[in-house]
Amino acid sequence: MTGTPDTRLIVLRGNSASGKSSVAEGIRDRHGRGVALVGQDNLRRVVLKERDTPGAANIGLIGSVARYALDHGFHVIVEGILYADRYGPMLDALRRAHRGRTHFYYLDVPFEETLRRHEGKPQTDEYGEEQLREWYRPLDLLSGDWESVIEAEHSLEDTVIRVMAETGLVAGPA
Repeated sequence: MTGTPDTRLIVLRGNSASGKSSVAEGIRDRHGRGVALVGQDNLRRVVLKERDTPGAANIGLIGSVARYALDHGFHVIVEGILYADRYGPMLDALRRAHRGRTHFYYLDVPFEETLRRHEGKPQTDEYGEEQLREWYRPLDLLSGDWESVIEAEHSLEDTVIRVMAETGLVAGPA
């Protein structure tokens, strides 16, 4: 078992430029200290500098970092593309092991909106439409019925408020 009955585990999944990082940062900004952001891109691309392939080392590292933070009393937000076939078993094991409340969200954004949002990202020069098209998987949901879908028409603000309300996280002092 991992975490405590008071810790929250939130998993934000979706295609590139679907808003996962922005939602995670928005939640932490509102809640304040005590929320650990476990970003797939940071652990995979920055810490390990590896490609996203089946069985890659970052899969276990994401789970380990999330467990460590939960075990030390942090609420945890795991965010990333986190393809269901590659990351699903690790995420399911984390879900089953967590003692507190656990919530999974899939941010469903059409490919055309992904392209539009990508234009405003710092990585615009690193990869473009061809790479985004290769990565894109429509509605790549995890098996089981424990992932909520949030459609693209919901604003960042609405999504942050929804996730905080559903998970029981409260805004910290101003």
